[in-house]
Amino acid sequence: MLGHLFRKPLTIPTPHDALPGRDEPMPIPARHAVSGHPLAPPYPAGTETVDLGLGCFWGAERRFWTTPGVWVTAAGYQGGHTPNPTYDEVCSGGTGHTEVVRVVFDPAKITFDALLRVFWESHDPTQGMRQGNDIGTQYRSAIYTHSDAQAAAALASRDAYAAALGAGGFGAVTTEIRPAPPFYFAEGYHQQYLAKNPNGYCGLGGTGIACPG
Repeated sequence: MLGHLFRKPLTIPTPHDALPGRDEPMPIPARHAVSGHPLAPPYPAGTETVDLGLGCFWGAERRFWTTPGVWVTAAGYQGGHTPNPTYDEVCSGGTGHTEVVRVVFDPAKITFDALLRVFWESHDPTQGMRQGNDIGTQYRSAIYTHSDAQAAAALASRDAYAAALGAGGFGAVTTEIRPAPPFYFAEGYHQQYLAKNPNGYCGLGGTGIACPG
């Protein structure tokens, strides 16, 4: 991830200026390397899905696949304009996408609010187009929701955490919260990267401020 440290720009391109992409989806493994569950939908009845951006998706995905109640995770690209982008295209800043983790979870085993606490406490949502030393549009913080209830909960948790961060001396929360735009799976080698490469790079790091609730 650090190989793309100083790539620019740090603004989202317009649809007109974004890279054209392609019609063919990215080939991905059929199953999660850790849980063995299918990566692609349909997912089991009763599960819910949310897409979360919190910096480099290698460490972020591991944080969620190790969270009890999460059924499956996948690394992907979301929030931009380019269909079926490649990693290099996303890192160029020419697609508008951020790196995300698709989190499919069982609400009978973990509440959405509990999942949001993991999200908030695992990164610094005040940094804009970066996370720590990882700089670029692909590292921005985002919650892409899949229901009105998720949207309401995400906004409420953002406000509560923003107050806690402000009390701790941090700046404004920059997290993008909106209904989920198209999700594009990342290349197969990114899926469960740290399970395959245990000593690989992980830039995940929180603020040390607890999320209320």
